[in-house]
Amino acid sequence: MKNSTKTLLITSGVIVALVLSCVIWGIRANNKMVTAEEGINSAWSQVENQYQRRADLIPNLVNTVKGYAAHESGTLESVTAARAKATQLTVDADDLTPEKLAKIQKAQGELSAALGKLLAISENYPELKANENFRELQAQLEGTENRISLERKRFNDMTRSYNAMIRRFPNSIIANMNGFEKKAYFEAEAGSEKAPVVEF
Repeated sequence: MKNSTKTLLITSGVIVALVLSCVIWGIRANNKMVTAEEGINSAWSQVENQYQRRADLIPNLVNTVKGYAAHESGTLESVTAARAKATQLTVDADDLTPEKLAKIQKAQGELSAALGKLLAISENYPELKANENFRELQAQLEGTENRISLERKRFNDMTRSYNAMIRRFPNSIIANMNGFEKKAYFEAEAGSEKAPVVEF
């Protein structure tokens, strides 16, 4: 009788220890996923900040060019329209589906193309190229483009890490139980494997 009670107590203790270990592991796994998801949200905010920085620079750049190249109204209007379209698209990081991310990428790509045309016309206006305000805005825009690229890479890196975490077994069990879903990436735009031709 004593042996069976002792065995029952030991077995119960082992079961309780295993259950506690599983619960603690589940809590830790969930907390890691929450932290990773918040990292993605933070990275997305930084991408949006850089897009906003670029959008804020554009009106000053357009006005500077307008003073020297007023008859380039088609280019100026296309930049303004592309900026308006790009700034209208906003997506919450929690609702960042591949389709919505593709729309944002397309609008930002159109804005980049319009800006490229705007900067290219400056070659036809030596006074504009020599304008200190224009050169400063151009330098700020180039710096912002670099920051956008870095923040998008950081977002993709964090998303890749998160997606791998929630798909690995046994983390996938906790992820499915708590609604953690795969996040979308920025992907290379069609034709981006070819370097753009810039003529000056």
